[in-house]
Amino acid sequence: MKLSRFFLPTLKETPAEAQIVSHRLMLRAGMVRQSAAGIYSWLPLGLRVLKRIEAIVREEQVRAGAIELLMPTIQSADLWRESKRYDDYGAEMLRIKDRHKRDLLFGPTNEELITDIFRGTVRSYKDLPLNLYHIQWKFRDEIRPRFGVMRGREFLMKDAYSFDLDKEAARRSYNRMFVAYLKTFDRLGLKAIPMAADAGPIGGDMSHEFVILAETGESEVFCHEDLTRIPAPGDDVDYDGDLTPIIEARTKLYAATDEKHDAQEFERAVPEGRRLSARGIEVGHIFYFGTKYSEAMGATVTDAGGKQVPVEMGSYGIGVSRLVGGIIEASHDEHGIIWPSAVAPFDVGLINLKSGDALCDAACADIYAQLTKAGLEALYDDTAERAGAKFSTMDLIGLPWQVIVGPRGVKSGQVEVKNRATGERAEMTPQEAIAKLAAGAPAS
Repeated sequence: MKLSRFFLPTLKETPAEAQIVSHRLMLRAGMVRQSAAGIYSWLPLGLRVLKRIEAIVREEQVRAGAIELLMPTIQSADLWRESKRYDDYGAEMLRIKDRHKRDLLFGPTNEELITDIFRGTVRSYKDLPLNLYHIQWKFRDEIRPRFGVMRGREFLMKDAYSFDLDKEAARRSYNRMFVAYLKTFDRLGLKAIPMAADAGPIGGDMSHEFVILAETGESEVFCHEDLTRIPAPGDDVDYDGDLTPIIEARTKLYAATDEKHDAQEFERAVPEGRRLSARGIEVGHIFYFGTKYSEAMGATVTDAGGKQVPVEMGSYGIGVSRLVGGIIEASHDEHGIIWPSAVAPFDVGLINLKSGDALCDAACADIYAQLTKAGLEALYDDTAERAGAKFSTMDLIGLPWQVIVGPRGVKSGQVEVKNRATGERAEMTPQEAIAKLAAGAPAS
């Protein structure tokens, strides 16, 4: 993509309303624009990141056995009255009426709707286990929306829902999602720590938040420092096998958000030199809530003995749009964003230091074509801006690699390759640069 044809409305000054790093950088990098309090339009650069995160989330859900569908944003209030949550959920729920005065709501979550789908279609234990998920926009009317996409009112969420015959099978479904989350966040370049958490309005007696550590995190977290060093499960993980050892390796060590934190237990369970207290950002949350919704809404199946039993359920959320901000909070410097390669909006920034110069233009056109042929997406700065402005823009938007082409280098057959994460620069031939980038050399 040529920058001269791309829509990238960057800002030189930081908007006054932006309080945290991710909000400031997303506005300055032309990723989003606010349309109302806590509601954002996603501009092309931001949308590209959002879609790449969404793709990784989707791939790991499928690997763990979840099946995708798509539920509407608008739900009937009658379903929520069945579960007794319509009045209990509180002011965060946006309640609306249609022209026929029927009560509707903009869904903050989908337990009721997915339970209604299940009870109308599944009859036998032979159809279990079942895990259905979608990636859909949600709305929660935060009293004080702030921090940009980190705590907005409208947000993109992956929510999955498991259905099982008994508690033992439900725990296996819970474990599959637990492992899928570890793998998902690892692919996104994040170290997410599972922590015992309060179930909140979702309900249930088993719940874990997946938290990334960041100074701007909205809550305090407490954990054993060793949890930051345990590697994610490998690609050979067997979702049909026993995942308990993977779960126990993490849950046997103390880790809790402030709502579940027990100071005395923390001091007893964790040696003084291994206690970690920090701020954290929640990027995922999983719940097991048993028959809370299935009993209230009549979601039953016939078991092997012919008896009607309510199904055991769980739900599993990942804040897809929130992750964009979370990644920036975890990966930036004074110059701008530093994207992990897996979610970067473009793989390479190609900078022409002297657009209009015949030799530079020809060299850049050839490099751009070869990058494309190698399967790499490049953002080619072919504008007439000064070199300093071009460097600042590329550092701000945080692409993993920069290939810099100038008159002096062209004459000697050299380009400069910059690693955005480390700042390291190296001169090499265009062919060497393309080979290096095509080989998938990590940028950080």
